[in-house]
Amino acid sequence: MEIRVHSQNIEKALRDLKKKLQLDGLMGELKKRRHYEKPSVKKKNKQLEAEKRRRKLLKRSRSASSGPRPGRPAS
Repeated sequence: MEIRVHSQNIEKALRDLKKKLQLDGLMGELKKRRHYEKPSVKKKNKQLEAEKRRRKLLKRSRSASSGPRPGRPAS
């Protein structure tokens, strides 16, 4: 990974670095590995994350495919 500093703008370079690390998922990985996580807890967290993703996708697909909600007047 490479971040270039243009015209001595170090603040922007740091922001770019943080953004790239976040998009890579490195910051989340470091946060997870800060403390030991038992396999049972790891499995439970993985299932919770999968459930959150599933709900999010379901919510998006419902809002995209449906018109006005029942009981509400159309805007």
